[in-house]
Amino acid sequence: MTKIYRQGAIGALLDEYEKAILDLSQIISDINDNELITIVDTVTQDSGCESVQSILAHIVCSGYAYALYIRQLSGDQSDFLDDVIRTTISDYQKDLADFFIFTEDTFKNITDNQLEESDNTKKIVTSWGQVYDIEQIMEHAIVHVLRHRRQIEKFKIQLREK
Repeated sequence: MTKIYRQGAIGALLDEYEKAILDLSQIISDINDNELITIVDTVTQDSGCESVQSILAHIVCSGYAYALYIRQLSGDQSDFLDDVIRTTISDYQKDLADFFIFTEDTFKNITDNQLEESDNTKKIVTSWGQVYDIEQIMEHAIVHVLRHRRQIEKFKIQLREK
C-alpha cells in the first residue's frame, strides 16, 4: 500500500505527529486493564508519570493543549482541558485519534508561511513559560508523544518482569 503524504511544511508536521500517535497506539494495544492502572514509578514527584494510565491522560490533555495554544493565536479562547482518566486502552486509543483530528482541524486556516515567527510578541507563551511559534510547538508536541511512548515501553518491561 502506498503512503499518502500531506503537502507542505504543515503536512510534514501532521504526518510526523500522526506517525508518533499511531506508533504509541500500537505500543499500548497489548496493555491489559490491570497494567494500565498499576503504579510503576513510586518515587516520581510527577503524578502524570506514575502509571501508563496517568501518562496517557497527560498525553491526551497535552495534545489538546498544543492545538488550543495554536488556536489562541487566531483569537479562540476555548478553555484548556483537565486530564481525563480512562479505564481501558481502547478509550485512550480513541482519545489519541480524537485529539489528532482536533489538531488537524486546527490547521485548516493556517498556511506554511505562518509556521515560523521571529517576533516574540506574536508567539505562543505556554503555561510553563516557554515561548514557541507554531512550528516549534508542533515539534515539541511530536517529541512529547515520542518521549512518553518510550516511557511506556519501559513501564511495560517493568510490569511484565514482576
